[in-house]
Amino acid sequence: MVDPKAIIKLVSNDGEHFDVEVGVIQLSVTIKTMLDDLGFDPDGGEEPVPLPNVSAAIMKKVIAWCKQHRNDSPTQDEDAMDAREKRTDNIDQWDQEFLKVDQGTLFELILAANYLDIKGLLDVTCKTVANMIKGKTPDEIRKTFNIKNDFTTEEEEQIRKENDWCEDK
Repeated sequence: MVDPKAIIKLVSNDGEHFDVEVGVIQLSVTIKTMLDDLGFDPDGGEEPVPLPNVSAAIMKKVIAWCKQHRNDSPTQDEDAMDAREKRTDNIDQWDQEFLKVDQGTLFELILAANYLDIKGLLDVTCKTVANMIKGKTPDEIRKTFNIKNDFTTEEEEQIRKENDWCEDK
């Protein structure tokens, strides 16, 4: 087991270096597994760990989120966790403020959380996007996310007919 106070060196895809406590970044299953498998030696002058899918700006946000949540206790009851994960209205206040970012940053955080396998960050970022979609019409969603509607009127009508069963009536 690696000392949680040990420092690991990470390097973003744009070359910025980060010295992070192992106990903070171990929220990333990807990095934790790598450290365990490779036998990380904090005194061994290790090479920095390259993170080719994460920019410096996003890595700073990921590290800040990990620092805030480093002492969170994992939920033990899987049934309660499943029910909680399906809800989107249970984002704590700190995370809500943390995720008040532009859409590009939010989507980059989702990609980084997925790449680094940080489940808590992935969950909260995806819930934030779900909340942006909730209760909106397809046209409102397209406008929110700047999505071009490439369906013809006939194609849209056909899709509505095929999916009529899921509409609230």
